[in-house]
Amino acid sequence: MAPHLRLRPQLRLLLLVLGVALGLGSADPGLGHGAEASDRAEPDPYSILTWHDYSPPSPPPPPPTPEAPAATCADDLHGKGDFSTTCEVSEEVKLDGDIYIAGNGSLVLNSGAAMTCEKPGCVISANLSGEVRLGRGVRVVAGKVSLSATNITIADTVIVNTTGLAGDPPDRTSGVPTGTHGDGGGHGGRGASCYVRDGQTQEDSWGGDAYAWSDLEHPFSYGSKGGSTSVEKDYGGIGGGILWLFATDLLMNGTMLADGGDSSEKGGGGSGGSIFIKAATMHGSGKISASGGNGLAGGGGGRVSINVFSRHDDTQTLVHGGRSSGCPDNAGAAGTLYDAVPKSLDVSNNNMSTQTDTLLLEFPNQPLWTNVNIRNKAKVAVPLLWSRVQVQGQLSLKSGAILSFGLTRYPYSEFELMAEELLMSDSTIKVFGALRMSVKMLLMWNSRMSINGGGAVVGTSLLDASNLIVLKVHCWHTRNDCYSLLTLLFDVSCIFCQESSVIHSTANLGVRGQGLLNLSGDGDMIEAPRLILSLFYSIRVGPGSILRGPLVNGSNGDVSPKLNCEDESCPVEIIYPPEDCNLNSSLSFTLQVCRVEDIDVWGLVQGTVIHFNRARSVTVHTSGTISATGLGCKSGIGRGRLLSSGLSGGGGHGGKGGNGFVNGSRAEGGTAYGNADLPCELGSGSGNDSTGSSTAGGGIIVLGSWEYSLPSLTVYGTVESDGGSSIDAVTNSSIGPGGGSGGTVLLFVRTMTLAESSVLSSAGGFGRAGSGGGGGGRIHFHWSNIPTGDEYIPVAAIEGSILASGGMSKGPGFPGENGTVTGRACPKGLYGTFCKECPLGTYKNVTGSSKSLCFECPSGELPNRAVYTSVRGGAAETPCPYICVSDRYRMPHCYTALEELIYTFGGPWLFGLLLSGLLILLALVLSVARMKFVGTDELPGPAPTQQGSQIDHSFPFLESLNEVLETNRAEESHGHVHRMYFMGPNTFSEPWHLPHTPPEQITEIVYEDAFNRFVDEINTLAAYQWWEGSVYSILCILAYPLAWSWQQWRRRKKLQRLREFVRSEYDHSCLRSCRSRALYEGLKVTATPDLMLGYLDFFLGGDEKRPDLPPRLRQRFPISLIFGGDGSYMAPFSLHSDSVLTSLLSQAVPSSIWHRLVAGLNAQLRLVRHGNLKVTFLPVLNWLETHANPALAVNGVRVDLAWFQATTLGYCQLGLVVYAVEGEPVTAELDGSPRIKIEQHSVVQDMLADAQLSHSRVKDALMRKRITGGILDSNTLRTLKDRRDLLYPFSLILHNTKPVGHQDLVGLVISILLLADFSLVLLTFLQLYSYSMADVLLVLFVLPLGILSPFPAGINALFSHGPRRSAGLARVYALWNITSLVNVVVALICGFVHYKSSTKAHPSTQPWNLGTDESGWWLFPTGLILLKCIQARLVDWHVGNLEIQDRAVYSNDPSIFWQS
Repeated sequence: MAPHLRLRPQLRLLLLVLGVALGLGSADPGLGHGAEASDRAEPDPYSILTWHDYSPPSPPPPPPTPEAPAATCADDLHGKGDFSTTCEVSEEVKLDGDIYIAGNGSLVLNSGAAMTCEKPGCVISANLSGEVRLGRGVRVVAGKVSLSATNITIADTVIVNTTGLAGDPPDRTSGVPTGTHGDGGGHGGRGASCYVRDGQTQEDSWGGDAYAWSDLEHPFSYGSKGGSTSVEKDYGGIGGGILWLFATDLLMNGTMLADGGDSSEKGGGGSGGSIFIKAATMHGSGKISASGGNGLAGGGGGRVSINVFSRHDDTQTLVHGGRSSGCPDNAGAAGTLYDAVPKSLDVSNNNMSTQTDTLLLEFPNQPLWTNVNIRNKAKVAVPLLWSRVQVQGQLSLKSGAILSFGLTRYPYSEFELMAEELLMSDSTIKVFGALRMSVKMLLMWNSRMSINGGGAVVGTSLLDASNLIVLKVHCWHTRNDCYSLLTLLFDVSCIFCQESSVIHSTANLGVRGQGLLNLSGDGDMIEAPRLILSLFYSIRVGPGSILRGPLVNGSNGDVSPKLNCEDESCPVEIIYPPEDCNLNSSLSFTLQVCRVEDIDVWGLVQGTVIHFNRARSVTVHTSGTISATGLGCKSGIGRGRLLSSGLSGGGGHGGKGGNGFVNGSRAEGGTAYGNADLPCELGSGSGNDSTGSSTAGGGIIVLGSWEYSLPSLTVYGTVESDGGSSIDAVTNSSIGPGGGSGGTVLLFVRTMTLAESSVLSSAGGFGRAGSGGGGGGRIHFHWSNIPTGDEYIPVAAIEGSILASGGMSKGPGFPGENGTVTGRACPKGLYGTFCKECPLGTYKNVTGSSKSLCFECPSGELPNRAVYTSVRGGAAETPCPYICVSDRYRMPHCYTALEELIYTFGGPWLFGLLLSGLLILLALVLSVARMKFVGTDELPGPAPTQQGSQIDHSFPFLESLNEVLETNRAEESHGHVHRMYFMGPNTFSEPWHLPHTPPEQITEIVYEDAFNRFVDEINTLAAYQWWEGSVYSILCILAYPLAWSWQQWRRRKKLQRLREFVRSEYDHSCLRSCRSRALYEGLKVTATPDLMLGYLDFFLGGDEKRPDLPPRLRQRFPISLIFGGDGSYMAPFSLHSDSVLTSLLSQAVPSSIWHRLVAGLNAQLRLVRHGNLKVTFLPVLNWLETHANPALAVNGVRVDLAWFQATTLGYCQLGLVVYAVEGEPVTAELDGSPRIKIEQHSVVQDMLADAQLSHSRVKDALMRKRITGGILDSNTLRTLKDRRDLLYPFSLILHNTKPVGHQDLVGLVISILLLADFSLVLLTFLQLYSYSMADVLLVLFVLPLGILSPFPAGINALFSHGPRRSAGLARVYALWNITSLVNVVVALICGFVHYKSSTKAHPSTQPWNLGTDESGWWLFPTGLILLKCIQARLVDWHVGNLEIQDRAVYSNDPSIFWQS
């Protein structure tokens, strides 16, 4: 391994020596050229294009073997050591001539040492295999310095200087200036010259010329000497020398100088020399300079080439020209800096102003250079007749750089510029000739591209870029605030400026790309005599930016577009433009935008004939303008007549020009011309082309074409082609020219939006001082593919201004006539310029645009409740489209759902007949089904009234009411002591309760204290919970029948609880009887069937052993018998006579008489109505006196109506008082039949008289027996308190009545009315639905489901078994029926509200037709109200028929009553 490692440096040294020998040679120019050719023949090992993986390259080749004998360390350099090992030099060594150092060792110049040979062209060459190390402060001075080693270290403060020590420049070069003008020498850049010859400019004058362009990659030439101002003495500065460094590793912190020599003000500066550095790696931040020398005129910069694969630090490299004291703004031209690894060329003049060029000659083709950078006020020229500037990457110009193509005075050349990117910042490109540019991206910041076509000698210039962005530099008030994209990309400071970027061409110019064209700065401009922009994806003309063609005041000769002012024919390319989008001088266009997707105009687009072809969208923003104003013809077909006095008429076009008139002189205005339906003419002027004061007409603006219309045009700003006004013309006469006529705006578009502040104008210009105003131009909208029918969408949204008016005259002249605004003929259903839909109520069935073609629709075809409606594409045929005024109406007749139903069956009358027949049929079916289901044996009928008929007491119901809830056996009366009634009506607000004081009748059988405790427990159990009353209150509001059912259910539960308590839970401790306490007997709780009246019966236990107990009937008189019920419809008053009461009273009155009396009394009590007791109780009082008491008097008994037990809330119970009358009873015989034979009439009359006498004594007996209450007669009845509640009005409709018989007929009629009710409810809902769904829900839920419940309740009542159950369900049905009136009234109100609102919105024009329009809103609700009232009456009869089987109970004849 060790030998191998030792051999490698030797091999590398050998390769380095061979490379230097082959590549550098001697100082002979011929050898240099040969070496250069040899280097170019081999691929560059350090090129970034060769080393794709960036691996370190092999060491560079060594310099050539010196011709002179090799120097020694000790003898020639006064150092220590030798060149085979290490040679150290510590002192200053001055050499007299060339020195060549070679060896396998190293050379070390310690700090303070120096090696100088200050003779021009003197050579110091070192070729070592080891290291060359230059310590701090070391100086190496010679005309040519060549150092080659494995490692080279140049410390800071080291100076390797070849400034002003150049040898002779190469032969056949013109780097040395001629003459005695003190010009600068040339090399990489031309030397400056402050002397300007006659007929030339500063740019045409230079000193020494540039040379060695072909060797810029491996520069080896000396710089040139500057010129002198004297023949006798040479004052010119000497050129810079040559400096080469070859190493594997290079540490460079010192200064490498090959600058041209300075001169005094009597001579020019020398040009910079050559510096070539080649290494694998390079570190350090030293300085490298090959700049021109200063003098009267500065010398040109030299050439620097750096071929370093890996650079870790930035070194300062200068190749600028020298300063010129004779012309400070014209320094020497910059030299060249070539970086071999990225293959980039850099030309920088270090921000020194110059007018002298650095020449760029032939660019290499293989491989291409990557980048070319021109910066810091460098001025570069490509002077050849035809040149291609092609780089693989980026061409950048910045910081005042100038790149010129061709010669200023000979603009006949053609150039090609090809690069990936062209970046310009504060720079200029000048083209003298034609330019074909092809780049992927062109960025311009505050820059200018000027193309001087030089007449018709050269062709059109073409700028081809994927993205063309012309941007303005952003400037701020302070440098600290300066920030822009320019700074990020180009690393320049922001300057306070308001400049802009411009592309200006005096010849035809085409700009083509595939991406974005963006002019964003104020003043950014692209202008040419003919300008075509094509193939971009998007073009944005920013605020203040300009696209212009032709040049304003710049058109001349053959290059200017010729205006066909005298030809009335339309150029075909206006309508059918070519598809290739190439610039053709034979076409009429001066500015064309072709095959561009989106165009946004914020600035100005100006031209004579502007054409946008094959675009997708054009948007003219608020600040944007597309203008052809005043760029038309000065003469033309419609030119105004021009008088010698200067008075002229206005130009004519779409309208005739106004006549000029001053002091009796009259100048006729121009005539109108052109086709209004397809205009394509320029506007005419007010004179002729030879008159400078004439005004021009408007130009032509064409958007789209016949074959390729513009899909979308949006205008927020201005599109104008107005005629020129005389105020714009220059004239010395007091009488000015007339106004030019408006031009043409031809729009081939699909859709267009004209915003509120926008203007589309082709107006005439103003006349001056009596001259006529210009006539209006022509605007035509050629809509393409106008959609019709359901596919129609509006083609235009117009809110802005469209002007084609004639111009006014500022004086006595006449205004021009208005121009024309036309559109393509509209298809059927559409009219007008913008093809809008015909107005409502009209139709159009022909093609055309006139509004008169929209005919009125036939009025007879429009139904009531319908209005005409707009449809897509307008109405093209009759009948015209219409809709109903509301969604609740149905097409096509605008009927409601109800009306559709009615008219489906032939109209209101036929529908009513069919419905009536159907209801009757269904009612008959229901009746038959009811008879089959219920059974005829259970259907009650009228009881026979003839003599000898038998009454079935097993079915007493209202005749005797002798049933007891849950009673399975007849009570024995012999053990009964007393019946104690509960106080209160058993409601949630006033439940049952017993008084704590025991009655006198039971004091002998109860313990008082225990009785009080028993009463407390009973009262507690009888009370209701709060939530039970709350539920009842809520249900009373929502559904009263449910509230009644809820109350009865809770009453039943309460009664069961009380009975269970008394029967099973209570220990009967209040009773004195031991047997009763042991057997839990002696007490019994019972109630009437209506559950409103409860009572507690006391019985003996059997172990009392008292003969006075139980008391006999006569001892118990007077007896109080309290009525059940409260006189309401659901609970009428009734006397409940159970077996105990019947058995007890049978001691005085026969059972048959008592049963008949109870039946008759209950029949009379049914008719008593709560809220009207004072009136309805009078018939009861009369009946007692005429029917009851006469029969009872025979048995020595009398009954009277009385009130009992008034509670704290004022509720008092009503009933009868039974007591004995004085005297002996009349003997009655039973003949084996239920009839009672009344004895002699006189005897009966005497007994009645005795009863009347003892009536007053009854009151005393009541007080004596302590029975709380009082007798009611015709006088005291007036004082009875009778409270009426909120439901009292319903009692006027719904109340108990006498039976009417004919039960089957009544049931049939109820069935018919029930079905009719349900049918009307459904029809009402249909009617309400035609109003709104909210009305339906309101009526349905104001009392939830109240309007639907009567039908199922009625069916349930009709089909129930048993008279008693049927009567109860019929009462519930009656409640639902009367409750639903609230819902019906709400329906009536909803109909009235709808009628009023609909009458105001849509007055009815049809006559009243039985509810099938709004005027019949009341019909169905009113019918429902009538039906429900009739049903209420029929149900009352039905219930009466069910509950009263014997109608004789209502007989006024007592004998008939008692005999039945």
